[in-house]
Amino acid sequence: MLPALTPCVGFTVILISLYVGFFYNVIIAWALHYFFSSFAAELPWVHCNNTWNSPDCVDARSAGPGSGPNRTLHTTPATEYFERGVLHLHESRGIDDLGPPRWQLTSCLVLVIILLYFSLWKGVKTSGKVVWITATMPYAVLFALLLRGLTLPGAVDGIRAYLSVDFHRLCESSVWIDAATQVCFSLGVGFGVLIAFSSYNKFTNNCYRDAVITTSVNSLTSFSSGFVVFSFLGYMAQKHSVPIGDVAKDGPGLIFIIYPEALATLPLSSAWAVVFFIMLLTLGIDSAMGGMESVITGLTDEFQLLHRHRELFTLSIVLATFFLSLFCVTNGGIYVFTLLDHFAAGTSILFGVLIEAIGVAWFYGVRQFSDDIQQMTGRRPSLYWRLCWKFVSPCFLLFVVVVSVVTFRPPHYGAYAFPKWANALGWAIASSSMCMVPVYAAYKLCSLPGSLREKLAYAITPEQERELVDSGEVRQFRLRHWLLV
Repeated sequence: MLPALTPCVGFTVILISLYVGFFYNVIIAWALHYFFSSFAAELPWVHCNNTWNSPDCVDARSAGPGSGPNRTLHTTPATEYFERGVLHLHESRGIDDLGPPRWQLTSCLVLVIILLYFSLWKGVKTSGKVVWITATMPYAVLFALLLRGLTLPGAVDGIRAYLSVDFHRLCESSVWIDAATQVCFSLGVGFGVLIAFSSYNKFTNNCYRDAVITTSVNSLTSFSSGFVVFSFLGYMAQKHSVPIGDVAKDGPGLIFIIYPEALATLPLSSAWAVVFFIMLLTLGIDSAMGGMESVITGLTDEFQLLHRHRELFTLSIVLATFFLSLFCVTNGGIYVFTLLDHFAAGTSILFGVLIEAIGVAWFYGVRQFSDDIQQMTGRRPSLYWRLCWKFVSPCFLLFVVVVSVVTFRPPHYGAYAFPKWANALGWAIASSSMCMVPVYAAYKLCSLPGSLREKLAYAITPEQERELVDSGEVRQFRLRHWLLV
């Protein structure tokens, strides 16, 4: 068993997963709204004669070459549909003027919450069956989109841009921070998802094989999906006669503006849109289930009262996320969404993974950890893995955590800059999860008997060795040999 201080990391990752659920469910609600809208005879983001369009809206089909949204002051129908037709962003002056929740998005959010609850209420008995659909269907859709994207004009230019490497960018710290954060999101590292689901495995399960397969499939999926994304980006760049860099957008703009606009230009556009948003829904539900399961499993394992009333506790968790997600479906909800997206799982998730790495490699000990793996799988990890756990991973994670704080840039949405109080609130959200480590550590040290040295030694000693201490077989505390690999 791990040392007594490690539960503080558990509370950190649970809180991060809970924060992510507040805005991640909103993405699924947006996708559901687009899914329903895709059944129209003509997609609503094709032209500019809708009630929500502004005088600045210009139909890309009639605007001519070189009329990309970044080349003029005009906006596209896809942009206005997302920001004005769905979000109603034009009715808000900023994050201090949210307005009431939009009933269309609220209804979609209710459907998402209901689906999540009935996928999670029985634990892995239900979520395990749902995952067979939500985890496999996106591959079929991605393959279909890849075949279609490769046939589009300009797709080769997009793929060429995707495969080109700018080695000078590797000198930028932001690249490494973004890469580390993306790995955490993509693999679920630091969110407790892998730990929650793996806790249902048998003790002799081959965790080494599962780790290799999981990371390999994840990397191949990310790499292959890049071809899908950039084939369509190349197509849109050629259509607007602008560089690919002017077409690509980060955040929700890529999924809810660029892709719908590209799909609208294809034959059978409504059918392609339905297929695309089905993929988004299955991906979103799959990821949301993992995040919620980590929160529910972590807390029910820690508190037996919650374990005895799992269904009621699951209902309370999904309802809590629903009510807090309502802030993100208001007129100015995109500002709340951006704030949570920037602060809820940025530096805090990297910090949580860093503490996990330190806790396992230095407090619990690489030697003890390797012995456990050998007992489970019959195979001891090689020196390469032990060196990575001991030195490489903690040093790299410490670097990205420090740099992410030093090079912090305030969030923004388009030209809107958040006020100081909003940035302070964001840092409070990020700090609330990170402070679980020192707060729980201080509580544990205060509750233990003995001197400070004895408390520290006891807290970082694995439970099997602590039992010897409690039974009197070991009379003196000693710090673990941290440098042993």
